[in-house]
Amino acid sequence: MSKSPIKVMLVDDHQIILDSLGLLFNMIDQVEVVATTSDSREVLDLIKKINIDILITDFSMPYMNGVQLTLAVKEQFPSLKVIMLTVADEVGAIQDAYRAGIAGYIMKKADRQELELAVKTVAAGQMYFNKEVMKSILTQEPAHHDDLHAMEKLSQLTKREIEIIKLIAQEYSSAEIAEQLFISVGTVETHRHNIMRKLDVKNVIGMIKFALKYDLVKA
Repeated sequence: MSKSPIKVMLVDDHQIILDSLGLLFNMIDQVEVVATTSDSREVLDLIKKINIDILITDFSMPYMNGVQLTLAVKEQFPSLKVIMLTVADEVGAIQDAYRAGIAGYIMKKADRQELELAVKTVAAGQMYFNKEVMKSILTQEPAHHDDLHAMEKLSQLTKREIEIIKLIAQEYSSAEIAEQLFISVGTVETHRHNIMRKLDVKNVIGMIKFALKYDLVKA
C-alpha cells in the first residue's frame, strides 16, 4: 500500500510563479498540491476548508508578508508546518521567519531535488534550511553564530522530542510524560538522553534554557 501524499498549499502573490510552482511540486513523488492562492488574506479560510500538511509561502507579499502569515497560521493551527520559499536571503528576514515558527527556509532558485528534500524533511518532523541560507547567517558578524548553531541543533530534533521538551518545561516527570504520550518511561528517558546530546547540553536545566532562548517551548 502506498503512503498518503504530503498535501501542500502554495502562497505567492505572482500568479505565474504560483502556476510554475504548482507544476513543479506535483512532479514530486508523494507530494500533492491541494490549494494555491495569490492572496495571503485567503489562507486561513482555505486551511479551515482543506486538509493540508505543509504551507509553502513567499516572504514578500502584499496584505500579509510571509512572517505575518506564519504568525497568524501558527496561532490558529499550531501543528501546521510552514516553509518559506523566497528570494529574501537577508539574515534579519531569516531570523524573523524562524522566530515566527517556520519549519523550513529555501530559496526560489532551488531545483526540484532540493524542494523535494525540504518538503519531505519537514513532513518527517524536522527543520530544513538550505545551504545558501546557512551561509548567509554564517558570513555575518560573530554575534549571529549562535543562531546558526541553534538552527543546526534544532533541525536534528524530531516532533516527538519537541513534544517531550515542552512537557519537561512544564515540570512533568518522566512517568507523567510517559502517561501523556502513551509511551514507556524507558522510552522517555531515551528521548531525554537523545535531546541533550543533540542540543549539546549536560542536564535538563540546560535543555530548558536552550528551549526558552529560542522559543521552542512556544513553537
